[in-house]
Amino acid sequence: MRSRGREELFQWFLAAVLFGAPISHAVASRAFHEMVAAGASTPGALLRAGWHRVVQILDRAGYVRYDEKTATKLLTLCQVLLDAYSGDVRAVAHAAAGAWDLEQRLMALSPGIGPVTVGIFLRELRGIWSKAEPPPCAMAIAAARDLGYVSARVRNPVSILGRLEQVWRRAGGKAGDFADFETSLVRHGIALRRAQPRAAAR
Repeated sequence: MRSRGREELFQWFLAAVLFGAPISHAVASRAFHEMVAAGASTPGALLRAGWHRVVQILDRAGYVRYDEKTATKLLTLCQVLLDAYSGDVRAVAHAAAGAWDLEQRLMALSPGIGPVTVGIFLRELRGIWSKAEPPPCAMAIAAARDLGYVSARVRNPVSILGRLEQVWRRAGGKAGDFADFETSLVRHGIALRRAQPRAAAR
């Protein structure tokens, strides 16, 4: 996700909220595509759809256990985003004093938006937004350790991020493409997590 457009950025934030819930990626992906297909993928459109309609869309995607809670979260963030930032996620970044403030402002859009959701959203904007500097998530760190990029002795997330950026530069990677490297690490981390139950069962 490299677009800076208002609508596409909100759609990515919407996707991050869905993927940030403790639910499978397949279900979260279906929920996102169902919302886009239903024309409910902008703050105004989601609010016009209303709570019951959003719950129906989530249910159709298989988001059953978290449908009502997620619908409330989405509608709250849409209303706050419209009231405080004219419905534009870019305005949140413009208003933020720095990386930490940006993360806090995003989480303040609605109860239930936490570091995982914000990390998913900002990871793809690293190198695009100067204030997008989220710490690596647990899956990226696990992958980095597994691949030998980071020693187990290094525990500070900021130090881990610096080490990964160094690895990326030495490999000839461009700063603006670091998010792709980070995303690959996350995928490897997900694969490691999925392999753990199988390994334990042997």
